[in-house]
Amino acid sequence: MRRRWSGVTALLSATALLTLTGCVTVHGERAVVPAVTKAEAAKALARFTDGYNEANRELDPALTTRVETGALLTMAQADLKARRVKNPDGLPDYPPLELTDARFSVPRQAGWPKFFLADTESNRDDNRWLLIFTRNRAADPWKAAYLSILSRDEVPELALDEEGYADPLTGPNGAGLVTDWPEIGRSYTDYLQKGEPADLFGKGYATTTQREFREREARTPRYWTQFADQPAEPPQYRTVALRTADGGALVFFAAHHTQKQTMAEGFTINKINDAKANALLTGKPEKHLTLVRLTQSAVKIPSKEEGGTVVFLNRLEGLTAARGS
Repeated sequence: MRRRWSGVTALLSATALLTLTGCVTVHGERAVVPAVTKAEAAKALARFTDGYNEANRELDPALTTRVETGALLTMAQADLKARRVKNPDGLPDYPPLELTDARFSVPRQAGWPKFFLADTESNRDDNRWLLIFTRNRAADPWKAAYLSILSRDEVPELALDEEGYADPLTGPNGAGLVTDWPEIGRSYTDYLQKGEPADLFGKGYATTTQREFREREARTPRYWTQFADQPAEPPQYRTVALRTADGGALVFFAAHHTQKQTMAEGFTINKINDAKANALLTGKPEKHLTLVRLTQSAVKIPSKEEGGTVVFLNRLEGLTAARGS
């Protein structure tokens, strides 16, 4: 599905359990414990919503650092910066985002960072908004790192244990998937660059359509275009995965994409027909225009037993920089 970007105390490093006979310490860096309680997850979601609305009223990129991180933060800051060019006094009448009917998928985890998934309704559309929240240590606040917007029937059923906790994937060994989930960002950017592995990804906007667009834009009578892609990597961008009920995995990851347009001999760039690119532009574009984008994606990776291709459930794309020369 194609969509574009518009725009806690349970996580403890040491929990003391007092008994009549003494004190026992459970170390969060070693013990497998729930990442968060449902009540604390609800507070994190409410804090995010309040921070999101404040940042969009003020159009202040700095405000987003309080409640966002990773790919979501990078894209939001560029979006707010561009919108502020047109609205230097902010948007005092900005209609607030409301996230309701929250369903939290909480994994048991050892070590840091920890994460959980919030699956919500929004007042923006009829889809489900899925947010991945992360934090690197107990003293940090929860921040939203990924957003995916899925129709109701696109949201995968997650695997749950007997106590209702989600199953996080922690490494490629033993995952039983058709591809190593931690390397999905690299596999995707390799595919965009070379068309390989051709049989790993299903057809769609994020895959075959992107390749077809690049073939058309590579060389025209007026300009030619070079494309470069790189996986977005830790520590700023972390890929996270949850086991699905059918044995596959729901995986969230980010990737960098650069598009450099060079004008042919005798032609110059007269106008950029993109308000956001103009707002973010540095340098004077006469012969060259470079656009830098970030994508955050949610994919379904099937199990080896089930077989099949990796399917993009959602891909949000945001322009983060524009350079001219």
